[in-house]
Amino acid sequence: MTQTTKAHLALIGTNIFFAINFTAVKFLFNGGFIKPFGLNFARILVTTILLWVIYIFKKNKHILDKKDLGRLVLCSLTGIVINQLLFIKGLSMTYSIHASLLMLTTPILIMIIAAIILKERVTANKAMGLMLGVIGALVLITKRQNSGSGTNIFWGDVMVILNAISYSFYFIMVKPLMKKYEAIAVIRILFTMGLFIALPFCWNEFSMIPWYSYSIKEVGVLSLIIIGGTFCAYLFNVYGIKHLGATVSGAYIYSQPFFATAIAIVFLGETLEGYKIFAAALIFMGVYLSNKNTSNV
Repeated sequence: MTQTTKAHLALIGTNIFFAINFTAVKFLFNGGFIKPFGLNFARILVTTILLWVIYIFKKNKHILDKKDLGRLVLCSLTGIVINQLLFIKGLSMTYSIHASLLMLTTPILIMIIAAIILKERVTANKAMGLMLGVIGALVLITKRQNSGSGTNIFWGDVMVILNAISYSFYFIMVKPLMKKYEAIAVIRILFTMGLFIALPFCWNEFSMIPWYSYSIKEVGVLSLIIIGGTFCAYLFNVYGIKHLGATVSGAYIYSQPFFATAIAIVFLGETLEGYKIFAAALIFMGVYLSNKNTSNV
């Protein structure tokens, strides 16, 4: 299996985890099992521990260049702290359908920023691919029933938009680090920095988590969010960025509504209707066009 194929599979895995995350997070919030900043700290803490456990047993240990410290701090802020805190908090305040729609701006922002900073070429295929992805994702999202309640729609929407902007900058800034170091080494440092930066903002809600009320079901959902939707998702994502570029990797976000729909069909008994097949075809045609004739730049 080639590195390119592995990168595509990694990005598919990432977005499956993110699609599951969306529902899982709402489940914990709606049940009062955890608050946004408490969840974020749990994600960062456990992921950091797992990454250092891997490091202990790793034979080849790479030393990071001090010249990259500033970029590492910025990547940790935009990709770990600001990104996670704003999205989860925003999701808890607005409707799920709002968050889904606003997140569709992320690949477009990534393409624009990548063109300016990394000089990635905006080809006709990439532009057409993103447009098809937007249309396909819109079809799926707007047809789905909204889940969860909104307590402060305006500020929740603002937080999701700011999260999309922050994540887009992270996507661009992390790529040079991916070329220079192993992905797992970069992620380990980013999460370690993020742990200490997030601590003063998240500790209060983390300390208030009612662990006594957790059954096996809640523990399983939380583990899925942390292990799958955080630990594995971040590793898979940076691998995709390293081998396929920021724009192509970002385009895969449009597959999240497709996977969310597929999960609902399998586990919730939803029916497979014509518009779902049409939307899925648009999404994957969009991803294909975004990747066509793309070099690893």
